[in-house]
Amino acid sequence: MKIKEIISILEEMAPLGYAEDFDNVGLLVGNQNDKATGVLVCHDALENVIDEAISKNCNLIVCFHPILFSGLKKITGKNYVERSVLKAIKNDIAIYAVHTALDNHQNGVNKIFCDALGLKNTKVLIPKESFIQKLVTYTVPENADLVRNALFEAGAGTIGNYENCSFNSQGNFTFQGNDNSNPVVGERGKLHTGTEIKIEVIFEKHLQSKVLNALISSHIYEEVAYEIYNLENSNQNIGLGMIGEFETEMQEKEFLLFVKEKMKADGIRHSEYLGKPIKKVAVLGGSGSFAIKKAIQAGADAFLTADLKYHQFYEAENQLLLADIGHYESERYTKNYIVDYLTKKILNFAIILSEENTNPVKYL
Repeated sequence: MKIKEIISILEEMAPLGYAEDFDNVGLLVGNQNDKATGVLVCHDALENVIDEAISKNCNLIVCFHPILFSGLKKITGKNYVERSVLKAIKNDIAIYAVHTALDNHQNGVNKIFCDALGLKNTKVLIPKESFIQKLVTYTVPENADLVRNALFEAGAGTIGNYENCSFNSQGNFTFQGNDNSNPVVGERGKLHTGTEIKIEVIFEKHLQSKVLNALISSHIYEEVAYEIYNLENSNQNIGLGMIGEFETEMQEKEFLLFVKEKMKADGIRHSEYLGKPIKKVAVLGGSGSFAIKKAIQAGADAFLTADLKYHQFYEAENQLLLADIGHYESERYTKNYIVDYLTKKILNFAIILSEENTNPVKYL
């Protein structure tokens, strides 16, 4: 199979439209039309991982963190990024990154984090804003079912756990085609009146091209009338971080020791103990200091994340237990999830979990 076929599966798992604007996700190095020999899944596509891919005959590396984050003006091998990219190019190895596209997915990084801890009743901590659009279109009754079903097939009309959602109303229309028109109903050059169905559906904005293609291809009109609106509604199923609950509460020290064991953390930095049990826990894999206030507002007893600075521990404000478990540690099971996902989707093909530990932080 070709690399682009694997990319299609990866984009089902983590749609690129879910990624944050600052991020650099997708195919970073390589030609998607090349035939894939094997897939190596890792956390960071460093030079030693490229070597591992070469030794295991994998010409596609799927990494969590993008090795190319900001622009490169030169590629001379002077730093770890340039050396990795050079080696990948020299050996015809493609690199694909998922990062915040998977961070924001409801089954992605933070759900994996929650599942590792056994948290229940999970929901997104910071829902994604300005991500929903609404399509309004019109057609004759005999074409309405075909149009609706095509829009649903393209991903429109999905709201949380509900699919095939639409609002439909009936009204009267008028039109008059000019000499160059070829109307499906009515006659050229004559005013025509009739009955139309107004169809309204919402969709995630990254699906806009797909939804419009479905609309045009299923519609019988020569000129298809439609409107697209940006909605202010937040998407409750997509976003950063998650919050969930333990079935049984724990004392603070017991909780931190539990987290340390489950996430295989060599050390945990935390704010002052408050002397209250931990039941409701917010998590955000990777650098999550920006979400401290959101965790407090959500009523969390504890917030687990990484890369906290000295003064950010004060932001706990004696309202929750704030803990930095390490960046790599908070995302450590992500590559296992990617391997499991690809293995279920691609049978009889080499999907390999990298054996290289790319965590740059060591503990004495």
